[in-house]
Amino acid sequence: MGEKKLPELLSPAGSMRALEAAIDAGADAVYFGASSFNARIGADNFSEKELADAFYKCHSYGVKAYLTLNTLALDRELSDYLKTAEQALRLGADALIVADLGGAAAIRRHYPEMELHASTQMSGHNTEAAIVLSGLGFRRMVLARETSLENIKRFTENSPIEAEIFVHGALCVSHSGQCLFSSVVGGRSGNRGECAQPCRLPFAGKTEYPLSLRDLCLAPHIPTIIESGAASLKIEGRMKSPEYVHAVTKVYRTLLDERRGASSEEIKYLSSVFSRGGFTDGYFKGSIGRGMLGIRSAADKESTRELEAFSGIKKKLPICLEASFAPCKPSILTLTRGERSVTVCGDAPFEAINAPMTRESVLSSLSKLGDTPFFIEKADISIDGNIMLPVSKLNALRRNAVSALIGTPERAIEERKYVRKMPCGKRKRQISARFYSSEAITENAERYFDRIFLPLDKYCEKANGVILPAVIFDDERERVKAELDDAVKNGAKYALVGNLGHLSLALRAGLVPIGDFRLNVFNSESAAKLEELGFESYILSPELTLPQIRDIGGASSVIAYGRLPLMLLEKCVIKEVSSCEECGKGKVTLKDRRGIVFPVLREREHRNIIYNSLPTYMGDRKNALDRCGISDMHFVFSVESGDEVDEVISAFESGASLNGAVRRIKD
Repeated sequence: MGEKKLPELLSPAGSMRALEAAIDAGADAVYFGASSFNARIGADNFSEKELADAFYKCHSYGVKAYLTLNTLALDRELSDYLKTAEQALRLGADALIVADLGGAAAIRRHYPEMELHASTQMSGHNTEAAIVLSGLGFRRMVLARETSLENIKRFTENSPIEAEIFVHGALCVSHSGQCLFSSVVGGRSGNRGECAQPCRLPFAGKTEYPLSLRDLCLAPHIPTIIESGAASLKIEGRMKSPEYVHAVTKVYRTLLDERRGASSEEIKYLSSVFSRGGFTDGYFKGSIGRGMLGIRSAADKESTRELEAFSGIKKKLPICLEASFAPCKPSILTLTRGERSVTVCGDAPFEAINAPMTRESVLSSLSKLGDTPFFIEKADISIDGNIMLPVSKLNALRRNAVSALIGTPERAIEERKYVRKMPCGKRKRQISARFYSSEAITENAERYFDRIFLPLDKYCEKANGVILPAVIFDDERERVKAELDDAVKNGAKYALVGNLGHLSLALRAGLVPIGDFRLNVFNSESAAKLEELGFESYILSPELTLPQIRDIGGASSVIAYGRLPLMLLEKCVIKEVSSCEECGKGKVTLKDRRGIVFPVLREREHRNIIYNSLPTYMGDRKNALDRCGISDMHFVFSVESGDEVDEVISAFESGASLNGAVRRIKD
């Protein structure tokens, strides 16, 4: 067997200058966003005219161009969302990076020729997710940053679609697509590209910054990554400067081309470009601990300022030129770059009166490539006889050949009006609840709720449904299967499923799948797609307002009571703010700089969930939910005692207010 093919090097661009920096430094592909529907709305991004220039520039240099549509879209936005996708297709986008299940369904229905990549915001982390996404038309999945090398290998060996992995840049402490902290607490949604990064702020406890992770750096592991089978290596940084993009891309380009890991000097250089007290590879190596934490120090900031200013693309690509000129015959010019070759014809030369064409004069005209990406590496020019062709005609011949070699004319796309797809599921109202532990399930709760869910590893006969773990990596799947079989034997009938990659587990066990809020159902297209996939019903995104909920319809449910889970952490924060002993008990609190307290519960293994400081409560506003057409209501019980559970049920039944402050679903 020969050497494995090098994976694609994918670099970020938040501006045209950053895009040029990525190209100049050797990126194989660049990803960037339009002025809307992208998860880095704070970057400069690209206007409509700049998008055309960006696609042209990328393709001029043989670099692929991916447009990010990686935010959640509301029903009233889907028409514009689809227009953005149409524009990208027309301008020559090589793929769209998509986070919204419904948005992807609409694109697939209207523009099936468009290549789709599943954003990390879709929370894909296992092979089964790839199987589902493949059936939905996706060609690639961006794996969760928390995926270990072992699970990357399992994925690439079994997935029907490509794997893209992050190799460098900022790490969110929460699983991507599973963070509501900025949205619920500060009104700036990470799922909508507006994250305020509360994880970078101090909290009370023995570790002042328990949620701030160092930046990822997998530069030492490049040979292993090449062998892993990952198709694309992604550098994070659309909010970063062109200088950052150039410096980091250049290092990874060198490492890939030389098929080696970074030296200590190269790591030191990358750290001087940007770091938060150093780097981490903890998730990749499966070594998750305190050493992953880091903040941006004054020294880190000072070293970043020393980067040399990026002065534009200097990179030139070698091409071979072959030209032939004969009397009364069309002039012929062939340009070749690698395996791509183009031939164009021009005006016929005529008999020279004074100064006939020479190889040198022809080459002089044909070599004037100016600001094109090319330079002539080899030239073969044939001139038959004493002939002449004006310089203007030679220049036109050259321009036509270069244009053909770049080959990025706008695609002719038939205008297609967006046709909305609506869900259809309707049935008798169901009231359901999830409990963190069985001790809080009272007799009153068993009477009141049609469906009671418990975490899979805590399931007992007080419940009739299980909550599947929020994360099930490939190496955890068999154990979860066995636990599901035991739960079914003990009476489980339903499963709360929060990830597309977990649906097959529920169906295989014979459980009725209910879509959890973690699926981020934000529009009617997503709801309809979940119904097609076999979900009986689905809990809508807690970020939606009442009018937005009304737009969706179908078999939808809302969280009508409970503290919203704000973050899903692979790294245990309980150890950072308390102790290992408390981690075993599974309950601590996180206090922010304003004194607001957030409960933290252990979910499974050492994963943690941070819950909101206030419960959502709609018991005294049930009429508003009725007007929105909500068929189901879901309760989240996390830190409540049995007595508190009964108080909530009593208040909800009577339509009374709860004592204390609560959060509302906005009007």
